[in-house]
Amino acid sequence: MIDYPENMVVIAPHPDDETLGTGGTIAKFVANGTRVSVLVVSGHLPPLYTEKDFEKTHQEAINAFEILGVHNYEFLKIPATTVHKLPVATINFKIGNFINTQKPEIVLIPFPDRHIDHRTIFESAVVSCRPVSSDAPKTILAYETLSETHWNVPGVEPNFIPELFVNIDNTIECKLKALKKYKSQIKNNNSRSVHACKALAHFRGSQNGCNYAEAFKVIRIVI
Repeated sequence: MIDYPENMVVIAPHPDDETLGTGGTIAKFVANGTRVSVLVVSGHLPPLYTEKDFEKTHQEAINAFEILGVHNYEFLKIPATTVHKLPVATINFKIGNFINTQKPEIVLIPFPDRHIDHRTIFESAVVSCRPVSSDAPKTILAYETLSETHWNVPGVEPNFIPELFVNIDNTIECKLKALKKYKSQIKNNNSRSVHACKALAHFRGSQNGCNYAEAFKVIRIVI
């Protein structure tokens, strides 16, 4: 069993990943007194996007954070799909510095799925959470992200087979309300839709005796 810690950090590759993967968990922990901090590593910036695109998703993220109860956050403003082009030491330092500053007991990181940003950030986050001091996070969990995690090739790439589930019966509506703030990202006919997100949560809940849940791969738990 995981107690509600004083601090928890969520590493999001892009705006909306934190809500898609952990929105219900964030809201649940905040409601139980945890200070949740979010680091958004990459964003909708040139060359693939325009500055206007970034400003829109930046504001959408802030609006979603407000609903979830997140008041401490940072945007690294690295252009999407280019995170892997940074020197390893640079991205490790940026992510590690955020984690070290917040001193979280729990860190939620993206599963290394189809998106190259997710894979790069997963690797860097694991390095940043190494248990090299007494301040190192005691619990590191990898979350699933709709539209990316389940596109991995079975038997060739790592599959998302979760071991830990968080009951979000009381926060599913908060998660969906926050998700709706990402109007530029969430469409009715794609895998990031509110309907698909609720369906996945319902499926995870059905596996665990509750109505809705979010699923995680365990990287490390020290008790």
